Amino acid sequence: MSKYTKNPDAISALDANQYHVTQNSGTEPPFRNEFWDHKEDGLYVDIVSGEPLFTSRDKFDSGCGWPSFVKPVDSEHVIAREDNTLGMRRIEVRSKHGDSHLGHVFPDGPKEAGGLRYCINSASLRFIPTSQLEAEGYGDYADLFKD
Repeated sequence: MSKYTKNPDAISALDANQYHVTQNSGTEPPFRNEFWDHKEDGLYVDIVSGEPLFTSRDKFDSGCGWPSFVKPVDSEHVIAREDNTLGMRRIEVRSKHGDSHLGHVFPDGPKEAGGLRYCINSASLRFIPTSQLEAEGYGDYADLFKD
């Protein structure tokens, strides 16, 4: 049993945009979202379940206007499925336990890092700075940020 679950209290605390993105598979505007150009070191977790999803060390500037990552911090927490909406064939990514819509993954990321670009909505994420990892219960991830 995972300690991460779809939390009804977290869902009820979402603002309208966060709800639209995570619960209705919406998309926020590019370049007008919280983390597209965020540079601080830390961990990005699912806003609904708290599942660890991505680290700042795997984030890169793709120029698309959304936070982009080369890989999840733990593939156990991210699921991919085919998305044929809007007349396009894409791969949607969702959090495993929270079932939050996160965004999509594309094969146009940095080749030297595996070639993937996880294009993620800021509205689906909560950021935990490295200085707060232990206090927030994510101390096991602190070693990922040591140089």
